Amino acid sequence: MIEASLARRVVAEGVGTALLLAAVVGSGIMAERLAGGNMAIALLANAIATGGALIALILTYGPISGAHFNPIVTLALLSRGELRAAAALGYIVAQVVGAVAGVWLAHLMFGLPILQASTHARATFGEWAGEFVATFGLLGLILSTSKHTPAAVPYAVAAYITGAYWFTSSTSFANPAVTFARSLTNTFAGIQPNHVPGFIVAEIAGGAVAVLFFGWLQRRTEPVR
Repeated sequence: MIEASLARRVVAEGVGTALLLAAVVGSGIMAERLAGGNMAIALLANAIATGGALIALILTYGPISGAHFNPIVTLALLSRGELRAAAALGYIVAQVVGAVAGVWLAHLMFGLPILQASTHARATFGEWAGEFVATFGLLGLILSTSKHTPAAVPYAVAAYITGAYWFTSSTSFANPAVTFARSLTNTFAGIQPNHVPGFIVAEIAGGAVAVLFFGWLQRRTEPVR
């Protein structure tokens, strides 16, 4: 990573998260407009655009801040002693603010009212389970690949999120900042504000289990003699 001050790392996290949300929400708007009511095509377009944006954004901001773009990732690294508390707090604030700004930027680009609230219901137990699985898988991937094949992280994360759009019932938010920000858009990517807490609880649980599980898997043991 580039040696950067905390202020520069925090700004990188904020800008990167904003551009990620602009990609998620903006591609959702474009996909819905062009898909002619075919939700499968709209979801496919949204997933591919999000995956492509993730590769580009992680490659761009990863050398500066690590490109977490996700409070769960930041808290996981804090819990493992790989990030200081002050940096973690700065990152999380920047991620939330950046995520909201990214949603508003998408609205601006597509000529929609900037301030909105979603009416897209996402409150079933199955969707909560999907968020748990999505977050567990994402954290496990990051904790493993960052240790063993760090150059593959951008591509692995993008591939996982693109796939998880389809194999999880929740379409894989896997990120509390993203979840909160997506409650502020009444478009394809939205989530009803009162359904946000259930998603965030599931994401925190999935992240916590991933940290514990991969901490156990990666624990160094004495060689057999």
